[in-house]
Amino acid sequence: MPPIRLLVPGNIHHHSGGNAYNARMVQGLQGLGADVEVLAVEGSWPEASAKDRRRLGTLLGAWEPEAGRGPAVVIVDGLVAVGAPDEMEFAAKAGHETWVLLHMTVPDGPGGPAWKREARALRAASGLISTSSSTAATLTQRHGLHGIRVALPGVDPAPVASGSRPPHMIAVAALLPNKDQLLTVDALSRIQDLEWTAALVGSDQADPAYAGKVRAAIAASGLEERVRLTGELVGEDLDREWDAANLSLLPSRAEAFGMVVTESLARGLPVVVRQGTGAVEALGLAGLTDHDGGPRLPGVAVPLVPGDREGPARLAEVLRGWLGDPDIRQAWRRAVMEARTRLPDWNRTAETVLEALATPGPQGTSAP
Repeated sequence: MPPIRLLVPGNIHHHSGGNAYNARMVQGLQGLGADVEVLAVEGSWPEASAKDRRRLGTLLGAWEPEAGRGPAVVIVDGLVAVGAPDEMEFAAKAGHETWVLLHMTVPDGPGGPAWKREARALRAASGLISTSSSTAATLTQRHGLHGIRVALPGVDPAPVASGSRPPHMIAVAALLPNKDQLLTVDALSRIQDLEWTAALVGSDQADPAYAGKVRAAIAASGLEERVRLTGELVGEDLDREWDAANLSLLPSRAEAFGMVVTESLARGLPVVVRQGTGAVEALGLAGLTDHDGGPRLPGVAVPLVPGDREGPARLAEVLRGWLGDPDIRQAWRRAVMEARTRLPDWNRTAETVLEALATPGPQGTSAP
């Protein structure tokens, strides 16, 4: 196996699922004996400057087909690749093997410029690896791509959370509009007659304006004594937050997979997610969906729609049921404790990536 060069975006500084996946995948590949080099590509990806795109093109060997870039197989994070379709196409013409690792799809509307750049970049790739089945299915339908390999995230073993009294809810995600912490705060404001505490754990610097709105909503609802904003936490500080939790919340408007779901399950924590997102696939990875792909307990998927005025009430109803009924809490807990034994590890993720790289096919071309 030739050396692997992984090109990751240099502009994502907060803890994200994509960053975490990349880091654990690299560790897994190295554990399997692969020679992996990680390079952070500077630029405001996917909307990088011409200078940043030229720098990427050099790393791809796009401008020097004779000298090329050496024997390495290059894997480009999708956030970078979709911002540089010209460079991806030149690298393909130069005969270099360039794969794209896809964590998500672009949010632009059908036929929009971002969709077109995404299609060009992905069709120029030697192969495509997606971190979720939902992302692969979307790209197949959107661009007629086929043969996309899926390497689902693994999860690290973790101790079972001790929990707290009163029950403590945790939402681990950067404060961003897509993560919809405003909806969470609205829902929590509707159950103040019950005993509980909550923590929103994630960077408040990824989108300072949105973080300010979340703080204002907490204050306006009189929840300052019950809902904490911790900022981004790592290591022992994050472990303490997990250990204090009884329930995990991930009501994101869109999720390709939702690694927080499997991280929660590994700690014996039930998870409430938004129906119709990739977070439901994460539940299925632990056997917590039925034959039709619908969620079973303990992963309650709430039918929330962005902008739906009833969304906070629906989430509040689920939380009220869990808080107010000991039988529900016990049933969710039992199911989670069984599910956590079925979670895959990161070695399997790395093995899937190596298998894909060893058997390149027509993934990066359009379907006939």
